[in-house]
Amino acid sequence: MSISFDVLTQSLDRLDTIPDEEWLESLDDRKRRELEFHDRDRDRQLIKTLDSDTYERFYGNKKYYQATELSKAYVDAWIGQHAPGKVFLDYACGNGANAIKAAQAGSRLAIGIDISAISIRNARQDAEAAGVGDRCRFVQADAENTKLPDASMDVVICSGMLHHLDLNCAFPELARVLAPGGRILAVEALDYNPLIKLYRSLTPEMRTEWEKAHILSLKDVRLAKTFFSLGEVRYWHILSIVGGKFPVLLPMLNAIDRIITRIPGIQLLAWIFTFELKNKDKSG
Repeated sequence: MSISFDVLTQSLDRLDTIPDEEWLESLDDRKRRELEFHDRDRDRQLIKTLDSDTYERFYGNKKYYQATELSKAYVDAWIGQHAPGKVFLDYACGNGANAIKAAQAGSRLAIGIDISAISIRNARQDAEAAGVGDRCRFVQADAENTKLPDASMDVVICSGMLHHLDLNCAFPELARVLAPGGRILAVEALDYNPLIKLYRSLTPEMRTEWEKAHILSLKDVRLAKTFFSLGEVRYWHILSIVGGKFPVLLPMLNAIDRIITRIPGIQLLAWIFTFELKNKDKSG
């Protein structure tokens, strides 16, 4: 690391003590709307009270995530390879699942930041339940202005959240906090498949207005190359999405996807893609 561990923990302590009123005043209208959406989206007690029709309207896309086992296995293996002994940042962490996996894999410290206070509360509870509460820190923070120290993060994962951010702010902020030799894995939906785009348009209550307009494309990867060296890009889930509704077909669909997601052009029909970014000074 380029900074002392004490400096980092002191910075996290300061973030933890920012008064709610000061925190809200620091956010513009877009970020406040994101906060409100994600507080609702991750409110576990509220979710329990929803009838089936309301649940389907807000969370009907969740069933398709059972079809993401190939990309999930890749991400889990990446965390297992790169987290041990490192300071790991789960950037816009949601309920902190990846930070918890990093702690279980032996990270020196697993940190999660998120704009949503409810997400941070869930993450802390889940880390304690997983037995790694002492190796995780979760703090409410603005991903575009984290207030984390320069060059303080060895490994970062951005999982399903870059499309909630202004990348003209997020990428330079990530470059600022990434330590020499550091690396980032981004896991994002891809904005080319016309059927998936139609589904998004037909399910507006599942997404914020900003999110709908900012699903990532390769143009955003080119922007990332302004700040980072680009590593491996991989594409996931073309036919396997159908396995979300018909799980019995998933093994066969995964087998086909392993082939067709490697074919140029066709791979752009993928639901999800991953790309690795490395520090330009020391790519490691």
